[in-house]
Amino acid sequence: AVTITPDRPVVVQKGSFLASERSIELSVFFQKKGMSGFFGGEGFIMQKLSGSGIAFLEIDGSAVEYELAAGQSIIVDSGNLAMMDATCTLETVKGVKNKLFGGEGFFNSVVTGPGRVVVQTMPLSGLASALIPFFPSDKR
Repeated sequence: AVTITPDRPVVVQKGSFLASERSIELSVFFQKKGMSGFFGGEGFIMQKLSGSGIAFLEIDGSAVEYELAAGQSIIVDSGNLAMMDATCTLETVKGVKNKLFGGEGFFNSVVTGPGRVVVQTMPLSGLASALIPFFPSDKR
């Protein structure tokens, strides 16, 4: 559960909103960094929760929360970014530059504060990859 206040709206990964009190407003949030969303997947269209009250989110794995100071940044795999305060900015790092700086995939996101950032430890894609070896296979 996350508490939303008028002075602290949040942006959540698309599809993670479950339910909220009636006083919470749900809207679409578009990343403002040009074409990066078309190449970055999860980071382009998110959901913005504003108003005052409690909202419930679906987060895969554990939730790890960071509080960023103004200008402080964190680099996250785009699929692991679960939530951030609307005061944070989001930029997608693409391609070779991302590979050089340690990204597992081709898309990481740089979240810059001020604000709270919540990272999920096991996105759905990671869970599926972890479970595949345990499913029966037709290959013999």
